[in-house]
Amino acid sequence: MKGDTNADRIVPARGFSARLTVFTAAAMAFLAVFAMALSLATSRLAERWSTSLAQSSTIRISAPMDQREVQVAAVLRILSETPGVAFARAIPAEEQRALLAPWFGPDLPVEALPIPQLIEVIEDDAGFDAEGLRLRLGAEAPGAVLDDHTRWRRPLVRAADRLNTLGLGILALITLTMASMVTLAAGSALAANREVMRVLRLIGARDVFIARAFVRRFTLRALGGAALGTVAGMIAIWALPSVEAAGGFLTGLGFTGFGWLAPMVIPPVAGIVAFWATRITAMRALKDIP
Repeated sequence: MKGDTNADRIVPARGFSARLTVFTAAAMAFLAVFAMALSLATSRLAERWSTSLAQSSTIRISAPMDQREVQVAAVLRILSETPGVAFARAIPAEEQRALLAPWFGPDLPVEALPIPQLIEVIEDDAGFDAEGLRLRLGAEAPGAVLDDHTRWRRPLVRAADRLNTLGLGILALITLTMASMVTLAAGSALAANREVMRVLRLIGARDVFIARAFVRRFTLRALGGAALGTVAGMIAIWALPSVEAAGGFLTGLGFTGFGWLAPMVIPPVAGIVAFWATRITAMRALKDIP
């Protein structure tokens, strides 16, 4: 990082390769912030879905109105006697109306429609025997159907895990793209200074001395560009609507708590990628010079 003043004169401070390196590093870092935010958001989402649905179940009672209260009472009695059930309650009509409001509007006459009665079941850490409960419900409350959310929970968690993997894959692709662009920029600068490097060799300059100048200059350019892109990306993430303001999945795209420190690793990683990409390119170019 300290560098050599004489060696730094070999690499032009400005030009197409310099602008390309800074722009590429900034753009890739900006995209990396969003990919990292996506990965962290989907990881939180999968954990939230898994936790919130793992210990909750729903019993749906589809029975004639004159038998519904009897079956609700029977189901609540069965649940109170079932080991592993921590809490159970019949969801009132107001809450059912609120659940259906996004699809049917707030004025849906729940009481006048043949909508099944829902019973919320919260299990303890030990859990309950779902198959055994289904058999008992079938015998004592024929209109009751147990839904332990398994068929909903697994696809949701699997989808969130795949999105998390996609985010990590995007980060890897961004890293490879940055390495490729820095390699092209370094190769362009090396080709433009081919005759200069040949003369330096003739007067006794070692390949390591020449390569070190290119490595240092391109590493600092990538580091600076990545820092700018990271800051811009974090500002863009911060400017996204909050969950309370708009709701929905995309509003959960962001960082929380110490997660805001995660993008800080992007500039050093960009510098390391630029270091090795430039070093390998420079040494290969120097070997090709007779």
